[in-house]
Amino acid sequence: MTPAYRPRRSVLYMPSSNARALEKARTIPCDGLILDLEDAVAPDAKEDARRAACAAVSEGGYGDREVAIRVNGADTEWHRDDLAAACAAGPDAIVVPKVSSADAVHELVGAMARLDAPEHTRLWAMVETPAAMLHCEEIASASDVLTVLVMGTNDLAKELSAAHVPGRGPLLTGLGLALLGARAAGKAILDGVFNDVHDSDGFLAECRQGRELGFDGKTLVHPGQVEGANAAYGPSEQDVEDARGVVEAWEQGHGAGVVTYRGRMVEQLHVETARRTLAIADAITARG
Repeated sequence: MTPAYRPRRSVLYMPSSNARALEKARTIPCDGLILDLEDAVAPDAKEDARRAACAAVSEGGYGDREVAIRVNGADTEWHRDDLAAACAAGPDAIVVPKVSSADAVHELVGAMARLDAPEHTRLWAMVETPAAMLHCEEIASASDVLTVLVMGTNDLAKELSAAHVPGRGPLLTGLGLALLGARAAGKAILDGVFNDVHDSDGFLAECRQGRELGFDGKTLVHPGQVEGANAAYGPSEQDVEDARGVVEAWEQGHGAGVVTYRGRMVEQLHVETARRTLAIADAITARG
């Protein structure tokens, strides 16, 4: 049975060392939050951030937003304690950086089980290295506990010695491989962040590109990016109208040979796409 669609148009990183940010996050209209213990937190603030993130999850108040905790990587001194605390807190997901193999997924899932992570707490794997790009299908298929791949485009660019340029030409091969791997495994995938919070045109262009490539949503670094991501990754009124028209034309013409909508031939694949668009629209509407 196909699981119900969950909107992840906008997934915002929030520094867990900032108590004000954690409180503000309860009012931001994003689909998901990643309470960050990694890049956004200085080494001397890691322990306080860990306690704050876990307390925020326990206190709740985030409505129907999906709330995840990003722990520090397995190669760091903070990883073990981060993972134990996150499993005890029981967020919707635990985000782990630099997952580059199926074996790493198996180790993480095993550790989560030993730490008694709740059944609802899933694993989100960040893929951000050349090795990960070449093994994304294996990573995404390694466990049903893993439900989402998260692109780490900044680290990928660094590892490739690639430039950050409009259109992301140097990263397109990696983005495509990650998308192929996620879709082959039936998993969701989120695009990486856009760094320049003052470049709204560049951000919106990258959102459009990500949507066109097939990403489910975008990870964000600033609340001001939420509205644009929600608009880019949600179906427009015209999209919904056309989807309804395709489904209605198909149902009315079932068994009648060629079915068309607005002059275009309609096949089963078009109907499946239309029904997915309607399911996304319904899920977004249900969020309020």
